[in-house]
Parts: sequence; structure tokens; C-alpha cells
Amino acid sequence: MSDSAGNPKVKLPATIAMLVAGVFMILPFLWMISTSFQTPSEVFVRWLPSRLDWSNHVRIWTGSYSFVSYYLNSLKVSVIGTIGAVFMSSLAAYGFARIEFKGRDALFLVYLSMMMIPPQVIFVPKFILFNWMHIYNTHWALILPGMFSIFGVFMLRQFFMGVPKEITESAFIDGAGHFKIFSRLNLPLAKPALATFAIIDFSWQWNDYENALVFLTSPKLYTIPLGLQNFILENNVDYNGMMAAASAAILPMIAIFLIGQKYIIQGISSSAVKG
Repeated sequence: MSDSAGNPKVKLPATIAMLVAGVFMILPFLWMISTSFQTPSEVFVRWLPSRLDWSNHVRIWTGSYSFVSYYLNSLKVSVIGTIGAVFMSSLAAYGFARIEFKGRDALFLVYLSMMMIPPQVIFVPKFILFNWMHIYNTHWALILPGMFSIFGVFMLRQFFMGVPKEITESAFIDGAGHFKIFSRLNLPLAKPALATFAIIDFSWQWNDYENALVFLTSPKLYTIPLGLQNFILENNVDYNGMMAAASAAILPMIAIFLIGQKYIIQGISSSAVKG
């Protein structure tokens, strides 16, 4: 199998197939960007605009339906939520991976099984709880739940399980406690996994539509998904404006991916070394 995998006669068709698949995947994004620079008469008529019409993008940011507040709200929720999720998940992951206590593995399996519960099932309990805490219709209704990620704990635990125990044991001999070992030894080693999880979690929180729809009622608190949906509902024939708004919404995701892409494969592969 290894000989066939390294055979150029096998690699060339596979490379061509992946290239064709990649082109088909990127075509909708290219059409979205091209349409955002076209005039209304050019939509569905041509692929490339006859000239770059920036009025659609200017209207998105400076018109009566400005995306500035949506961007600021989404940045607030996503950045604070991601920082909290990375911190809380790394602490819990270290505890499940390195601290011995009775029933640890059973508790981790129970915690991991919570991933099988659809998030829509707990909307009503969360609504009652947030209303009681007086954080309903505030950004904290999105930030606080976003700080607790089952996937993040699982992913980072897998990484910490791959760190040699000799490092921890030698630190214990030198008199270091768990928190010092966690902050001084494990976290620096876990930079690829932490960066990978941060990128994934930021994209989840940036694109979170359902929670924002349920727990935010004030338009001034709307995030990008709600703002984009409202723009589409109010301008359902303005394809140029909709594509400009969609391009603005996806821009941070592209930037985050380009900045941290070198960590993604390294972090995921290193987290999958041990189960």
C-alpha cells in the first residue's frame, strides 16, 4: 500500500481530482465576491463585473443599515467567549488528563456524552436560567455558555495525554504544584492545540445564529448572523447588497484561517496521538 501511495501514476489522478473538487468548492465564494462588485443589471448575466462597483460595500458600512454595530457585537461575543473557552477547556482537560481521582474516567465519559444532546433541547431551560440571572437579552447570554466547550475539553485532553508523564513527575519532585506545572510546562507545549481550538471556537461563536436568535431581542445587540438575516429579509431582491453583506460577514473567518492555518493540521494531528 505504501508503494502505491508513493507511485506518481496514482498521485497524479488523485491530485487532479482534489484540484477539481477544490475549484467546485471555491466557485460559490468567487461568485459571491464578483456579484458584490457588479451592478444590478449584471447579476446572473456575467461572471466578472465590467467595472468594480464599490457602492454596494460602501452602502453596507455607511448606509442606514450599517454593519459596524453588528461587527462590534460579534467581536465582543466571539473574542471574550473564545478566550474564556480556551482557558476553561485547558484547565478541565489538564484535570482529566493528569490529576488522578476516583471516577475520573467515568466522569469524563459522562461529560463527553453531553455532546449527543442537541442544543435545541436545552433552549427552554437556558431561557429560564438566563431570565432568572437577569442576563437575558444581553451579550452575556451568549458569552457565558460559549466559555464551556465539551469539544475543547476532549481535544485538549487528548493532547495532554500525549505529553510524557516524566515531565510532570520531575516537576513534582522539584516541588511544583499542579497549577505551576499546568501554566509553566503544559501550556507552552500545547500552543498548537490551543491555537487550533481557538480558531475553531472563534468560527463557531462568530457564526452562531440560533442562540443569538433566541436570547437577543434588541436590534442594537444583534450579531453578524442576525444582522445578515435581517438585511436579506428586508432586501430580498438586492442580490448585490446581499453578496456584499455576506462578503463582509465571512471576511474575519478568512483572516483568522490565514493567520492560524499553520497550527490547524499540527494541532489536530498532535491531539489525536492518544485516545
